[in-house]
Amino acid sequence: MASIETLDDAVAAAAFRRLVAHLQARTDAQNVDLMGLAGFCRNCLGDWVAEASGGVLDKAAGRELVYGMPYAQWKAEHQAEATPEQLALMAASVAKNPGHAV
Repeated sequence: MASIETLDDAVAAAAFRRLVAHLQARTDAQNVDLMGLAGFCRNCLGDWVAEASGGVLDKAAGRELVYGMPYAQWKAEHQAEATPEQLALMAASVAKNPGHAV
């Protein structure tokens, strides 16, 4: 059985770049909905990039890589106000994440 730990770095990098390009194109997919379904969003992904950089990137730079623009700009252009239902789904989903805080 394949393991993520044995996945070739070039393959992982290509898949990561495709995921980021997909998220950049799908601005209609709101972060709160991603959090509600999967327990992570663009911010999380950007933060993970920053953490993996070993201090080369801060969270703002990691998020800018994921968003393709500064987060404040993306938020102003694409982020809708979250509904109480979306926030409740997000909270329930994040509660399932081991060691993850929003």
